[in-house]
Amino acid sequence: MEIALKRPTLNKDIRNLITFINWCRENRYVNGEIKIKRLKEDERPVKSLNSIQIRKLLEASEPYKTLKMRILLALGTGLRRGDIDSLKISDIDFESSYVTTRSKKTRKSMGSRPVPFPIIAELKKYVSGLDPEQEKIFNRRFNQNRWAKIREKVGLVDLKFHDLRKTFCSILAQNGISTAVTQKLLEHSSPDLTNKVYTNVDPVLRRAVDQIPACDWL
Repeated sequence: MEIALKRPTLNKDIRNLITFINWCRENRYVNGEIKIKRLKEDERPVKSLNSIQIRKLLEASEPYKTLKMRILLALGTGLRRGDIDSLKISDIDFESSYVTTRSKKTRKSMGSRPVPFPIIAELKKYVSGLDPEQEKIFNRRFNQNRWAKIREKVGLVDLKFHDLRKTFCSILAQNGISTAVTQKLLEHSSPDLTNKVYTNVDPVLRRAVDQIPACDWL
């Protein structure tokens, strides 16, 4: 049975292979030049939310405090859902507005990941209502049914939780944050991945073009 793989899927594997080869070269396990090219892909729009959609999403999630907190953390930190679910209360530094994170995918740790002050304030209120004996911030699994209800209510039925991570990345780009900084926060191995797969640059392009003094010409 033949399995047809899409080009973006193959390119993801190729990127991982390139990273591995570069590591081998740095550690002198490989001599000589090995050239690997990624496949050409059609540009696909990156799905990210605007401010109005974010407000509607948070309003719709209000009855589900645990899910709302997950959404806020995804939008404010760019963390993957699995890494959000594994957060412990002891990982939070309320004084400095940081959390300690451990990525399940990359197996890397970030000892002081910054969290926006308004979100750390919401997190503090949320944690204050938990059982004092509770170790993890979320002791229940992600509720897919509630997530589906929220999406349907705001008219975003195709929205994936991972799109909140892309929204985080896109918002940083729209506010002039460099790819290098965003790449570090997302723990990406390649800036190409940050730019091409996670960043919606349409508002950035619009803002750039709006700087052209067309009114002075007409």
